[in-house]
Amino acid sequence: MSSVCIQVINPNTSLAMTETIGAAARAVAAPGTEILAVCPTAGVPSIEGHFDEAIAAVGVLEQVKLGRQQGVDGHVIACFGDPGLLAARELAQGPVVGIAEAAMHMATLVATRFSVVTTLPRTLIIARHLLHQYGFQDHCAALHAIDLPVLALEDGSGLAQEKVRVRCIQALKEDGCGAIVLGCGGMATQELTRELRVPVIDGVSAAVKMVESLVALGLSTSKHGDLAFPENKALSGQFQALNPF
Repeated sequence: MSSVCIQVINPNTSLAMTETIGAAARAVAAPGTEILAVCPTAGVPSIEGHFDEAIAAVGVLEQVKLGRQQGVDGHVIACFGDPGLLAARELAQGPVVGIAEAAMHMATLVATRFSVVTTLPRTLIIARHLLHQYGFQDHCAALHAIDLPVLALEDGSGLAQEKVRVRCIQALKEDGCGAIVLGCGGMATQELTRELRVPVIDGVSAAVKMVESLVALGLSTSKHGDLAFPENKALSGQFQALNPF
């Protein structure tokens, strides 16, 4: 099998979370797949709302351009809001997969209904918007938040991980769902699937396998229509570096 390089982009600036995400990606990557885990050098330390997503999207585009210059075969956007996804697809040559989109797709292949467990309550509306955008609103039984910030997943206490576990158990008992989607890149884990004996889907792992599949099939982002490369125009100020030409 020929070597494949997948750029996994953590859209926030947390190096610790980037390492966690990279480890989760490497754990499921096929032999011969190289994982390049990166994050922006400037932006927000965590993504917990629309404002954060708008800033993070610029960092995603910067990393996609760098990855394209380095010759990566595909890209993963490792934030559950999938910030800048369609813009990234315009800029990229290879496939770009967001972890929310990937996890939701995969959940529908193994269960008729899934629930989402995420971090702060304010991000639930973002997840609901994505369910409608991707056409999965009728497949989602419920949305839950552990009411802890994203960076609590990296504080070493284990509190956030335990709250995720408890909330997943409650969702299975109360929602009538057959699978759980983890609503944050920092929640990446395979252990809950084994413990709860139902599919608990980490979007990072799902997105990596989807990009591998697309690359193996020779399928790349369509450059016909709205995902064609951006129009060649003069960018000014801080955005000059994003010029794709």
